[in-house]
Amino acid sequence: MNLNIKAQKNNSFDAIVVGSGMTGGFAAKELTEKGLKVLMIERGREIKHGQDYNTATKEPWEFDHRGRVPVHSAEELWANKRFGNLANEETGGFFTNDKDNPYVEKRPFDWIRAYHTGGKSMHWGRQSYRWNKQDFEANAKEGVGVDWPIRYEDLESWYTYVEKFVGVSGQKEGLDVLPDGHFLPPMPMFPPEIHFKKMMLEKFNRPVTIGRVANLTQAQSEHVKSGRASCQYRNKCARGCPYGAYYSSLAGAIPAANATKRLTALHDSIVSEIIYDEKLQKATGVRVINQKTMKVEEYFAKIIFLNAGAMNTAALMLNSKSNRFPTGLGNDSDQVGRNIMDHHLGAGATATVEGFLDDYVFGQRPNALYIPRFRNWGNDKQSYLRGFGYQGGASRAGWNRGVNNDGFGASFKEDLTKPGNWTIGFGGFGEVLPNPNNRMYLDPSKKDKWGIPMIVFDAAFGDNEIAMRKDMMNSAMEMLDAAGFKNIAGNNRQDVHLGLGIHEMGTARMGRDPKTSVLNAYNQVHACKNVFVTDGAAMASSSCVNPSITYMALTARAADFAVKALKKKDL
Repeated sequence: MNLNIKAQKNNSFDAIVVGSGMTGGFAAKELTEKGLKVLMIERGREIKHGQDYNTATKEPWEFDHRGRVPVHSAEELWANKRFGNLANEETGGFFTNDKDNPYVEKRPFDWIRAYHTGGKSMHWGRQSYRWNKQDFEANAKEGVGVDWPIRYEDLESWYTYVEKFVGVSGQKEGLDVLPDGHFLPPMPMFPPEIHFKKMMLEKFNRPVTIGRVANLTQAQSEHVKSGRASCQYRNKCARGCPYGAYYSSLAGAIPAANATKRLTALHDSIVSEIIYDEKLQKATGVRVINQKTMKVEEYFAKIIFLNAGAMNTAALMLNSKSNRFPTGLGNDSDQVGRNIMDHHLGAGATATVEGFLDDYVFGQRPNALYIPRFRNWGNDKQSYLRGFGYQGGASRAGWNRGVNNDGFGASFKEDLTKPGNWTIGFGGFGEVLPNPNNRMYLDPSKKDKWGIPMIVFDAAFGDNEIAMRKDMMNSAMEMLDAAGFKNIAGNNRQDVHLGLGIHEMGTARMGRDPKTSVLNAYNQVHACKNVFVTDGAAMASSSCVNPSITYMALTARAADFAVKALKKKDL
């Protein structure tokens, strides 16, 4: 008995954070900086910022296969391969082996994962946009899903707080549809893009802006203090940035948490269950399986933050059964695992650009243009609900245009040393509506090699998304034509499934009513108030903008609330 008491004492913390990615790292930062002793648990291997980015500074000729996709990827990285060969020779080491981490597809779901320190904050596109006021109100106004228990005003100051720490470059535009934030100087537009922006205002009164991106265009003193530097315009972000110019948990939040001396990080550790005390009526800790040794250990804390990603967070809750929660922790409403959302993409258009041959670019801009939502906004009314935004822009063909071209000899090679022609293209990111029939659940018989039930996906796009996709393609073609570009080609990929946008969300949604939602206005589980969920699982709708900055704002707000509640002894 004394040994058990000693073990529990050694494994006890003020807070446990499950996950080290975009929100897990930020939760660890916020909680430690507010004085808590925190255990951050990561199911994958440890990666150290800078020193473990082993391809970051390699030249193309230093790769054995010139950056191609390894032949084993079809078997071991099959979900990543669906996206378009994400896991290539340059970046493949940071993606999860799908063969070792299988899941079941009742309907196809493209689940892209990153099990290591920093999670998918190592790979994100860094596009950082605030939600607008209507995004938080649309569900209630349209009778879709459940009403958000918060509004834009509740997150506004937290957006600013996160943006200052992360470092977001962008141009203020004064748009209601795309609220301005706290920005570093914007990245430049290229001449054909400036022309495109001018034509969109003339023809459609439609704004175009440079992407608001979490790359430091001008590192501030708080960034420099933490070892981050300004962007080098290499556009090698997916390899890991040794300069810390783009924000990731590894470059930002985790070092900040480590600086407090109050963070303990546990790697290769899969949280299989949340421990619930029937007498105390709250969670007391987590049960963890070491993925290498299979050793099972328990850790204890006053509060628990679930930040494992929308799907793994929901799976953990569903697997945490007790007399009080026979269908999973916090699942009184039967909404855990339901309402899977993402952003649908793969629809847009491309064109060739005539002229601008005397215009060049400096470096390799790791960014694109952004066209804010214009459908079902203002006086525009469509047959479908919600809308989409576009990301894309112009580029000049480089030397690699010669790979598939006919030619040889000195003159051919000399021609390839000069920039090629300009092209331009845009792809839409569309909002997906919450639907309780789009869900994931645990297989009753199939288990992974750690004895944890496998996730089953049963979700697909609905009629609203399909109708929107056609407009995404047609509107992109219309805009390129109006700008005077040539050889316009539309695209609307039919092999796109939920998950492909890598913005999965909604599996433990916030809401006002415990009968129809899982979390309250402060991301607390309704029926287990010392458990907080602040990753994508918490979302009650999806908007059409990239969600990470919103996840982090929710995390900072919830952490602030949790620490104050602990001090008041309300938790």
